[in-house]
Amino acid sequence: MHRRQLIQTGFAAASVTALSSSLGACASTPREPVEPQYPLSSDQTAPAYTADELVAAGSRELGIAAEAMGAAIERIFADQGDRPTAYIAGEEGAGAAVIGLRYGRGALHMKDHSASQEVFWQGTSIGWDIGGNASRVFTLVYGLYAPDAIYRRYPGVEGTAYLIAGLGVNYQRADGIVLAPVRTGVGLRLGANVGTMAYSRQRNILPF
Repeated sequence: MHRRQLIQTGFAAASVTALSSSLGACASTPREPVEPQYPLSSDQTAPAYTADELVAAGSRELGIAAEAMGAAIERIFADQGDRPTAYIAGEEGAGAAVIGLRYGRGALHMKDHSASQEVFWQGTSIGWDIGGNASRVFTLVYGLYAPDAIYRRYPGVEGTAYLIAGLGVNYQRADGIVLAPVRTGVGLRLGANVGTMAYSRQRNILPF
């Protein structure tokens, strides 16, 4: 009987030792923390405007027929894609004698922001025209995910300016943001569109 108790005691001790080792191994194995994946998708996304929304807003802001605005929007969508995240509606004045100046003011609209944001722009240009003009401007904005990111200089023009249904269109690009201004007004001048444009929070006299 004494021998049987010793054997049983030995098995129990071995079982306890094995269980302790197993628990120790589990306790010593660190769990991998769950980290978010950066950049977050929200850093690079914003609700986009549809073609119908932009045609309605553009024809209202520029005071033109929806058919003319639709032709311009269709061309811009074909060139740049159908995901503009903002638009700017405003007006500007410009004058040139080969070297030109342009000043404008408008409001930036984004679908996920209830209030618009005031924007000023000023720039220099070079072209083959002489004269001045006053225009209403409707600008499609691509790649903008926060309103304050609009404030920067957009050097040069990608491609050439062109006319669509009597509207002047050209492109400006900087740091992944693309602006597509659509202009109409007295004395529309495409030559003045070739240059640089700076967007700011307040009006600046010097365009540089």
